[in-house]
Amino acid sequence: MFATNGILTLTTDFGTQDGYVAAMKGVMLGINPELRLVDVAHDVAAHDIMEGAFILRSVAASFPPGTVHLAVVDPGVGSVRKPIAMKYQNQLFVGPDNGLFSLVLADKTADQVVELDQPRFWRQERVSATFHGRDIFAPIAARLASGLSLSSAGTPTDSMRSLYWALPISDDQGIQGWVVHIDRFGNCITNIERSQFDAQRRGRDFKCYAGTSIIAVNSVTYSDVDAGEATVLFNSQDHLEIAIHQGSAANLLDIRKGAPVNILFMDDKT
Repeated sequence: MFATNGILTLTTDFGTQDGYVAAMKGVMLGINPELRLVDVAHDVAAHDIMEGAFILRSVAASFPPGTVHLAVVDPGVGSVRKPIAMKYQNQLFVGPDNGLFSLVLADKTADQVVELDQPRFWRQERVSATFHGRDIFAPIAARLASGLSLSSAGTPTDSMRSLYWALPISDDQGIQGWVVHIDRFGNCITNIERSQFDAQRRGRDFKCYAGTSIIAVNSVTYSDVDAGEATVLFNSQDHLEIAIHQGSAANLLDIRKGAPVNILFMDDKT
């Protein structure tokens, strides 16, 4: 039995200047004014399903059991893609079936998935073709966070659209990965994880080729290098990150999301 805690998070690509997020919150608070609404991010790049999934995946585990996560990055709104909700690790996720939740799961399996096909739980039976966030996802997320069971919210389904993260390529000489996210500080986060890096490195020195630079400094934190100096470190999610202390690596090193990052291990230290 899923026990809700009344916490409901929101991840969207709506921004905050147009009122879309406020409309969704208004619907949810109209259903239950006691809900605790937590904004994860609303500045996800427009239509960027992978960025929305990356951000949601990076924060979901920080929330307690019983949390409901509402994620609306939905370039296919109004199309044949299904509205769904899933249970995973004692949390619920509500949003479009466009691959976003498969990315959150990565290689794991959801405990339960339902298609949200019960109009009595929507804002109204006739919904806007362009704003399912307000008319379908927000009201159902609010009802789930208020105690509605997942099995009542929709019809069980084994079908969920899949997208896949690009995986780094490695051999004994190095690792090739990609920048999967750039945060507001200009830190460039890659898909290279600490476990893979350490296993391939085996104590060797290395050089990191990214953008216009070659970086050979591996620090624990940003301030281990002087202001303006570039470094490679592992962030709070144990992903390899390229950073400049008190500066933007993305701007100063000319790195963009999707850019290749090559790690070369040095067998000879001379």
